[in-house]
Parts: sequence; C-alpha cells; structure tokens
Amino acid sequence: MSKNIPELYGSLVFNDPAMRTRLPKDVYKALKKTITDGTHLELDVANAVAVAMKEWAIEHGATHFTHWFQPMTGITAEKHDSFLSPTDAGEAIMDFSGKELVKGEPDASSFPSGGLRATFEARGYTAWDPTSYAFIKGHTLCIPTAFCSYSGEALDKKTPLLRSMEAVSREATRLLHILGKTDVKRVNTTVGAEQEYFLIDKDMFYQRKDLIFCGRTLFGASAPKGQEMDDHYFGVIRPRVESFMEELNEELWKLGIPAKTEHNEVAPAQHELAPVFETVNVAVDHNQLVMEIMKKVADRHGLACLLHEKPFEGINGSGKHNNWALSTDTGENLLNPGKNPGANTQFLLFLAAVIAAVDEYADLLRVSIATAGNDHRLGANEAPPAVVSMFLGDELEAIVESIENDSFFVSKGTVEMTIGPKVLPHFTQDNTDRNRTSPFAFTGNKFEFRMPGSSVSLSGPNIVLNTAVAEILSRFCDRLEGVSADEFDKAVHALLKETITEHRRIIFNGNGYTDEWLAEAERRGLPNLKSTPEALPYYISDKNLSMFLKHNVFTKEELYSRYEIKLEAYCKTIHIEAKTMSEMLRKDLLPSVFAYTGDLAQTILQKKEVLPDISVTAEEKFLKKLSALAGEISDGLDGLDEDVRSAEGMDDELAAGNYYYSTVLPKMDELRLLANEAEAMVPDDLLPYPTYDSLLFYA
Repeated sequence: MSKNIPELYGSLVFNDPAMRTRLPKDVYKALKKTITDGTHLELDVANAVAVAMKEWAIEHGATHFTHWFQPMTGITAEKHDSFLSPTDAGEAIMDFSGKELVKGEPDASSFPSGGLRATFEARGYTAWDPTSYAFIKGHTLCIPTAFCSYSGEALDKKTPLLRSMEAVSREATRLLHILGKTDVKRVNTTVGAEQEYFLIDKDMFYQRKDLIFCGRTLFGASAPKGQEMDDHYFGVIRPRVESFMEELNEELWKLGIPAKTEHNEVAPAQHELAPVFETVNVAVDHNQLVMEIMKKVADRHGLACLLHEKPFEGINGSGKHNNWALSTDTGENLLNPGKNPGANTQFLLFLAAVIAAVDEYADLLRVSIATAGNDHRLGANEAPPAVVSMFLGDELEAIVESIENDSFFVSKGTVEMTIGPKVLPHFTQDNTDRNRTSPFAFTGNKFEFRMPGSSVSLSGPNIVLNTAVAEILSRFCDRLEGVSADEFDKAVHALLKETITEHRRIIFNGNGYTDEWLAEAERRGLPNLKSTPEALPYYISDKNLSMFLKHNVFTKEELYSRYEIKLEAYCKTIHIEAKTMSEMLRKDLLPSVFAYTGDLAQTILQKKEVLPDISVTAEEKFLKKLSALAGEISDGLDGLDEDVRSAEGMDDELAAGNYYYSTVLPKMDELRLLANEAEAMVPDDLLPYPTYDSLLFYA
C-alpha cells in the first residue's frame, strides 16, 4: 500500500478538512450551515467554493469536472467538461465558476422518465448536493448532484431520497421536542450497506453471452461440488482475490468510503464488503461508487465482478443488506435500547413507529426491492422470503408482549457469557440473536433490511423506510402534542399498546424459510408478492400515493413515472434474457450436441463394422438420450420464440410483465433443465463456453 491508511483516507475528497484549510472562514461557515441546516447557498459563496475546489482538484491531477448524478437507470451518469478556458490572446486558463458548480444542463431526453417528458424535450438540470462531498475519479472532479427536468420533476434517485430524509428528520425532531429534547435540531438516517458479489475469471466471462448481456447464467450443469461443505464461508481468501481486495480497499479509502470488513461468502467465488455507517445520502452515493470500482479493479486483476442477484443456479445469490438507524445531531442513536429498554419511553416510541411502518407499508417495501434479478433470489435458501416480517429477538418481543398485555416486564439484565475454558475471556451477551431468514431484523441498535438485491441502488428502499417511518411519527406527534404533563405517561402507554396490538402480526422470530411460516403469514394477512409484476401495482395504490404526497417525497406524476420505469425494466430484462438464451442454445449448445452425437453415431457404425460381435448398447442408449434432448430443446426454443413475439406485441405493459413472468420465464426454466442435462453429457472441450466448475473454482 502506497500510504498509511489515515493519510490515504479521503485524499481524493474535497472534504471538511480540505474545505476548512482552503476556504475563507466566512465562506466555510456559510457552506457548513448549508450542509448541516439545509439553508440556501448564495452565489458569492458558491463562487468562492468553486475556486478553491478547482485549485484543489488541479493539484490532484484533475483536468475536467462533471456533475455526477443518478438517473433512473440504477447506475450513475457523468458528462465531462474541462477546466480549460481559451483567452483572446490565444492562450488558455483553468477556470471554474460558482454557476458551473451549482448547476449543469445535461441532455435529459435519453434517460428513463416514465412519461414525465417527451423525447424531444431534451433540457434537464443537475443541481449541486453540498451534503455529499466532491471527489476525484481518474482525471475528473466529480460533483454529486440531483437531476431534474426542465419543469422541475425529479428524474433521479437522489432528489426523492433527500426529500425523504427531510421528512423523517422533521417528524422525528418533532417527537423528540415533545419528549423534552428541544436541543435536537435534526435527525439523520444512517445506513451501512453490505455488498455481496462474485469474482470469476475475466477471459471466461467474455466466453459467455449470458453473463455479458444478462449478468447471470441462463443454463449450466451444476459442478460436482457447490457449497455443500460450507467451506468457503469465512474461509482463507485466495491470493488472487486478496490482491483484488487490497487494491479495492485502497481505491475506496482514497474516496473516503469507509470499507471495513471483507470476507468470503457462502457460495464458491462469492465475497462480501461491508462499510462503516454513514448518513444515508452519502451511503447511497458511496455504494454506487463501490459497485463501479469493484468492476474496474476486478478488470485490472483479470477478473470479472458479477453483481447480479442470482448469477448461478443451485448456489447462493447476492444481496445488499441495508443496515438502517436514526441518529440525532447531538450524537444519540434513537434505536439504542439502553440498559433497560422496557422503561425507555423514547426507544419504545421509535421502535413502535418502525413496527407500524413496516407492517402498514410492507407492500411498498417489497416493491422497493422488486427487480427481475431479485425475484430469482427471494425465497431461496440464502435470502428472506417475499413476505415482509420483522425479527425483534426474545427480549424486545417480551417487552412488546408486556405492553400489549399490560403486564410487568422484568429485564434479564446484562448476561455475561462463559464458554468453558478459563483462558477464554468472558463477554456480554447481546439482547438479540441474529435471524438470517428475516427480511427486517433488529440487530442491537439498528434494523437490517435484508431483501435488497446486490445490483440495486439503495435509494429506493431508504426512500420508503424514511417516508413510512415519518408518516407513523407524524401520527404519534398528532396524538401526543398538547397532552398535559399529568396525562402524558398514560397517553404514551395507550399509544404504544394500540400500535403494538394493531401491528403485532408483522413480528416473527422464527424460521422464515418454512412452508409453515408462509401459511401462517397468509393467516395473518401479510402480503406474499412473489413477482415484480405482482408487486408493482402497489407502488401507485391510493394508500401509498397519499403518504408520498403528504410528505412531499413524490408528486403523483413522479411516482407513476417510477412505476412505469420499473415495469418497463422488468419486461426488457426478461426479453433480453429470453433472446440471449435462444441464441446461446441455437448457436452454442445445440451445435456442440450435434457434433458429439455425430461422433457417437460414427463410432457406433465403425464398431459394428469392425467388431460386429461387440455390443454397442451403451453407446446407442447414450446417443438416443442425447438426441432426444436435442429434439426437446429445439421444440422448446420454437415455443419460447413464439412466446417472446406474443409479449412484444402487447400494448399493456403490466399485462406484458405478467405474461413474461407466467409464460416466458417458465418456458425458460424448462429449457434450462433440458440444457443442463444435455450439457452434462457433452465433453467440456466440445463446448464453446466455460462450465460451472470452471467459472466457480478457477478464479
């Protein structure tokens, strides 16, 4: 490593130390006030910041700047402009103004808008987000920005996230003031985004069209060994992967991204990176960079980084665990139970608000993580089911029961763990276990939302979480404001009991993988939205639209546009996968099968001719089976192509989405089984693409 970590960390970020050093005191104070209090930034302040930012960037090798934004493609976007400004004397100076800092005008016509604007309406605006520090990537100064249309509609993922942060901060601060904590001015949502991913050999990656076009394998016979032995999880990291991780950490630390933990995950070739908690806006920005840099660094190491939720069948897929909490500007974690959570009124109110929010808006949480890729992962053995539920742990559930039943709760207090040998240290037991099957689990002083897929932007899930909790907190405040001091405790208890009684159904501490739980969830009335097309209409239901409008997170038009975009993306994804599968089977697998069956047939004829008394039953049986599989694959492909043409002709996007899910995907699954069986019978050297055993065990 070129530097020690403290020197390296944030060295390519125009962060607080850089601003404090380079900005005049009055400008620094004005900018900090904008960042912490959300006040308006004057142009003279922006001009001073722009000059200092440009000088700093040039010193670090930057020649260009870009407004770095997050359109509704799910990835980031950037248009580079140089600092160069020609003079009348035929020379050039390096220039960057406050106007260029605070506003850009990228073409908005080619980004998804979901009907918010016509294709010919090209103008869009990017607006500087000073709460997320500018950074240098390559030779370019990147300025995090929001992105909106000419008429002001949000065309990105950052703008509604910032709105949702304001909503939950407003209502949480309001409740804290009612509780007497009037020194709190702001409540921040914090997130730690765990990122799972696969690493495979780059040369092998480029030999598979399905990985190139779809990010996942569309067929492939299972390797003789998968994850059955549980020997990859937390196992020794291979030197090639360790070298990748070392460079990845260095690149992330330069950008001020607090990469903390790295390890092998459950599946072969699967790994995970986890950062330290950050404000949700910054955490989402940083996670987008993490995914981008993972791919770039992997490429330099002769590897390909796969971020699809289910790149390989038969082994674990990849998620992105969203560790969510609320913290005040005075440094207090509002989800910290304290030593006696049963008597901690503040904690119980915020806990009850989250319980109610997750129950009432479970459909919206499911929609927030709905993608074609994640549909393959949810409900499998490595991911929570599509049913949203909450895990609290024994102690918190006992507290909830005592509130509901008006019974007295006795805390077990601090439990010191001893595990036998005297040489081992004693340690304190946590107040909750970990439930890996729960979609939404309390893990000590935060909630871990485990449903998001590995490839998605975390803005969507956090917009929903922030807004739903803001809505419940708003109702709590309406109930408690104006209550006299003498009646306050009684009012709080009544509110908690009512909330717990109404929303108790969402709490489940057991195994979320069992059929018994799915049946129980149905009895409780919890939604089980198994597919993206089934889930998406809930996005625009009256209940959910009303919540977003009330808290100014989405306009009606913005919400409908996102519904259209997610639905269109789903249909396009399955369409591309079906076309890719058809091409690979016709051009890659079937020719290999025909070549091998031709060789077999020739071998049989030669044996019969040279050795007429020798039985060729085994060869004939093998040939018959493989030829029959080829015929079934060929017939299945004709059916798949016909189904894809039918979907292409549908004008109703939701009907098309449901058709892709109910008709096209099952046809692809049938073909996958046939292809897997045929592939397993063909020698590897006759296949024009690498098989699972090569992909998973040779990186």
